Amino acid sequence: MPRLTARFWVDAYLARLRFQDIPAFVTAHGDDIAGAVLVKLNTLDGQAQSFHRSYDLMSGARKWIEQANGAEADVDAAIRRQQEFDPDLWVIEVEDRQGRHLLDEPGLE
Repeated sequence: MPRLTARFWVDAYLARLRFQDIPAFVTAHGDDIAGAVLVKLNTLDGQAQSFHRSYDLMSGARKWIEQANGAEADVDAAIRRQQEFDPDLWVIEVEDRQGRHLLDEPGLE
């Protein structure tokens, strides 16, 4: 089954966020073709979460899994650790006081 390139997915995700008036920024540009994507949700109150895509072993479906949650500085540290061993990683920061990231919407798995 053909996969979308990382760049195509990132561009589509950013467009969907813009459509909902949710600010988001690429803070690390990974490999355009096969880079993994990590999404940081900043709720602008000192707290944050980060998410990465994973495969559900039972169904084979891709889904978003929480990587880190808590103080923004701690989440940033977890993201930096991930970047140390994956230089092709994309990092997108979503800023939303309501905690919206849209990763649970159809088409973003």
